[in-house]
Amino acid sequence: MNKNSYFPYIVQTTKRWGIRAFLYQTMQRYIKIVKMHKKNKNYWTFMFKYTNIELTVKRNKKQEGNKRMKGNVIVGQSGGPTAAINASLAGVYRTAKDRGANKVYGMLHGIQGLLKEKYIDLSDHIKTELDAELLKRTPAAFLGSCRYKLPEIHENREVYDKIFEILDKLDIEVFIYIGGNDSMDTIKKLSDYAIIFGHAIRFIGCPKTIDNDLALTDHTPGYGSAAKYIGTSMKEIIRDSFCLEYEKGVVSIVEIMGRNAGWLTGAAALSKGEDCEGPDLIYLPELPFDLQLFGEKIKQLLQEKTSIVVAVSEGIRTEDGTYVCELGNSIDFVDAFGHKQLSGTASYLASYIAGEIGCKTRAIELSTLQRAASHAASRVDILEAYQVGGAAVKAADEGDTGKMVVLKRLSDDPYQCGTEVKDVHKIANDEKLVPRNWVNEEGTYVTNEFISYVRPLIQGDVSPVMVDGIPRHLYTPKELSHR
Repeated sequence: MNKNSYFPYIVQTTKRWGIRAFLYQTMQRYIKIVKMHKKNKNYWTFMFKYTNIELTVKRNKKQEGNKRMKGNVIVGQSGGPTAAINASLAGVYRTAKDRGANKVYGMLHGIQGLLKEKYIDLSDHIKTELDAELLKRTPAAFLGSCRYKLPEIHENREVYDKIFEILDKLDIEVFIYIGGNDSMDTIKKLSDYAIIFGHAIRFIGCPKTIDNDLALTDHTPGYGSAAKYIGTSMKEIIRDSFCLEYEKGVVSIVEIMGRNAGWLTGAAALSKGEDCEGPDLIYLPELPFDLQLFGEKIKQLLQEKTSIVVAVSEGIRTEDGTYVCELGNSIDFVDAFGHKQLSGTASYLASYIAGEIGCKTRAIELSTLQRAASHAASRVDILEAYQVGGAAVKAADEGDTGKMVVLKRLSDDPYQCGTEVKDVHKIANDEKLVPRNWVNEEGTYVTNEFISYVRPLIQGDVSPVMVDGIPRHLYTPKELSHR
């Protein structure tokens, strides 16, 4: 095949002229990238890393033989669950089976459960295509999750020896971990141990977090669905707040998840449109919060309208670093990674405004609904979650380890996104924050750049499988969780 023939060839694989034109334009856009990788004869594999177009390309027997996995795959879920995390699990399972994996094991409650030898054969639970589709539409972690921090290798080698003993017993070739920042720390440590002590197992991270704070990836699966739910809920709250009139007005304060990154809170602005003014104020944790200025702003707004709706991140802090929620009560619970459990920000601010102004106030916490609302899931989010699960297996099968799959945005209009892999050492224990120029000068709202970034991620719907008027889920029997 000559240097130019592969573009027309790919275009000829479809019969629809509109799709042909789109494909040709896409291929031309990345011709320079392909030329840089001319020595790689598998042009299609490389190109598909940069597009979300799936085509069936004939493979010769030699190529196919190189893609057959010889061992088993194990996959775990870690950290806070999402509406899309199980779509990634489905992607891992399907791709692993398609690539010849004999067994695909699922850790029950992540690495913590694996240390207790708690795992299942996913083939016992995903038996049909309907099971796989139900899994994609099931929120929370099907396998169970955990917040377990592995010690440093030099601190407790025995933990690692035990993990690898279990993995060897199960004939594991590929280890996939679906999670956020802390989960990527686990992948980093396990891959380092394997390299140091000569283990052939390959370790790949699969991104997941509604917080959208993983480094090097354009966005994370789970965020789009959470943002869609927040934008929808905020719009409904605004509608509700205008129903009744109060002499001194009413102030509704909505608390949204986000410890250090305000990606979720900023999504409240999605409610703004031709039929809705959107929230009056949005406060992200990236900028210091001034309680006095906040009170003055509310007083000013109440002179202009009778109903005020404010979106605040649970992690907003004063200039000295004190969480606003700590001003009202102490925080007692701290997880294995040293993260304080944040709650009560909206409640404290509502009490403060009621005391300062004397108006009616409401404190609303979206809480776990932000990550569990699969009925409001984004189609783009679910498809990308499935895509990164498959990409994780593919990367491992092709020899990668100590990497994480990342999403690479190619364009906003039309929205196009592909996958590639990045060194997990550059991702673990890092945080991607909202850029300062995506927040207005006052620090009270997000800019149009933020909206343009997030809007494509909430597009489309995923129809639940309804039984007796309620969505049907795929679940792990309770007895297995105690195995």
